[in-house]
Amino acid sequence: MKAMTVTLSVLTLALLLTSPVHASDKHRIAVAADGKTTAAQVSAVAARSPYFLIVDTTGTLLEAVDNPYHDAAKRAGSAVVAFLAQRSVTVVVAGEFGKNMIQAMKAGGIVYVAFRGSVDAAIKKVLEAGMQPSQ
Repeated sequence: MKAMTVTLSVLTLALLLTSPVHASDKHRIAVAADGKTTAAQVSAVAARSPYFLIVDTTGTLLEAVDNPYHDAAKRAGSAVVAFLAQRSVTVVVAGEFGKNMIQAMKAGGIVYVAFRGSVDAAIKKVLEAGMQPSQ
């Protein structure tokens, strides 16, 4: 009976870890933004953006975070990529990206999208284009 309970627990855990709801938690989109709402404009330069708005693969805003590297003297792009990767970000949207940030994103398997306009429009574009990693 104990072996059956352990087997059932393992199977339940495996189902939870592979369920679509849980899998979508692993993929997030970060939009460099000039403000803390989705009505804000996409920031011109990713690494120097004042904020990042992080949404899930349904477009729901999960959090608005201050960019701790906004005023960094050097290597802001690489630091921002590590910061966003810790938050399970797999797609980053901004007006433009520096070469060091692009290299760091490529190395980390993060997709980047250059976009000018509102954060709402950027999120819609990414979701419609299917740029988020598959679940």
